[in-house]
Amino acid sequence: MLTRKQLELLSFINGRMQRDGVPPSFDEMKEALDLRSKSGIHRLITALEERGFIRRLAHRARAIEIVKLPESIEQMPATKTDRDFSPHAVESDAPMPAAAQVHAVELPVRGRIAAGVPIEAISDVSHNVAIPGQMLSGQGDYYALEVRGDSMTEAGINDGDVVVIRETSAAENGDIVVAVVEGYEATLKRFRRTGQSIALEAANPAYETRTFRADQIEVQGKLTGLIRTY
Repeated sequence: MLTRKQLELLSFINGRMQRDGVPPSFDEMKEALDLRSKSGIHRLITALEERGFIRRLAHRARAIEIVKLPESIEQMPATKTDRDFSPHAVESDAPMPAAAQVHAVELPVRGRIAAGVPIEAISDVSHNVAIPGQMLSGQGDYYALEVRGDSMTEAGINDGDVVVIRETSAAENGDIVVAVVEGYEATLKRFRRTGQSIALEAANPAYETRTFRADQIEVQGKLTGLIRTY
């Protein structure tokens, strides 16, 4: 049986992974649960792992995989940073149906995207990649990009990953987006708008947040999933 805080954290992690395709950072977890330090998050993560609800992946900073969800999470109120999330998964040890396991969709890979210093804007389609159909979380057109750089490692996005992007020009604060800067630089960053300014935030303390006028930034898509090859 999980404590309320353990359930809140599991709900928050699942909501972020449903929304962004990657787990939240420890700082985001701490803020969402109103904890004073990250040590409390470490204890909650360890408890969830010991009970078999999550798995921490080796050799990846803050990499978490959800193994199962308790049915009670359906009735959990959303945390303050994920008010619109209402999970529907239930706890089950049964294997996934074969049809769900093999369902895949081919997406065009439009080139490389910088998770670091911005590089040239997105190129034409180079090849296709097969992804699980459940990564396509809503209506719209999707495409994939190869990540180059390490500025988003604390969001679970590493150099060499393939990110799945839903085409959209709209973004909310906190979304991880494909942003084109002044028409020629493309980068993958977290989006923050304040008045007429837009900040592109890295998820790596080695990189500074860059701030632009709103007319200098064009959002071309929002992150919905990620593929990693070992």
